Amino acid sequence: MPNQTDTYTRILEAARELIHASSYANVGVQAICEKANVKKGSFYHFFPSKQDLTLAVIDVYYVNFKDSIINEAFSSSLRPGERLNRFFELAIAMQSHIHQETGHVLGCPFGNLTTELATRDEAVRQKIDGLFTRLQHLIRDSLQEAVDTGEMEPLNVEATAEAMFAYFEGLMLLAKSRNDPNVLRELLPATTQIRIPIKH
Repeated sequence: MPNQTDTYTRILEAARELIHASSYANVGVQAICEKANVKKGSFYHFFPSKQDLTLAVIDVYYVNFKDSIINEAFSSSLRPGERLNRFFELAIAMQSHIHQETGHVLGCPFGNLTTELATRDEAVRQKIDGLFTRLQHLIRDSLQEAVDTGEMEPLNVEATAEAMFAYFEGLMLLAKSRNDPNVLRELLPATTQIRIPIKH
């Protein structure tokens, strides 16, 4: 008989896969329970509401993203400029792999949920905004180190990091709308060329 930890994990993984492949609105509790092979009673034992589930799923998305991309891309063994390039290379590879497996570019799970829920669920909006800020700070810190070591000319680090992250998320949406990972292959490398000058 599966223990509670196993049941909880199965529900989260089922929800993560279904929501990313479809949408929050289109994925119901019944579909999640069927995929996880659990009864509805078990679902509601762990997640009293769909919002509770969504907040937990966002955490799972971030853990997976950190394990598969962030830890490698932002390794201290890489030079600051190399970290940014590696980050975008891994993101392209992930979306390309998903496209090969499913026939669809699924895009950024955080961006997808933001587009769908930011005006409807404040808790979800705040949660994703916090994760976006965390990712943006990784870019910012690498840019700052690149400037400090002379790898880059002085620039407005905060604004450049924000512009880079916005460009990244925008291209994820564009690639999804066109269902074409080549959008990322062709345009995402240009992210590293973004420079916002320091105002004098």
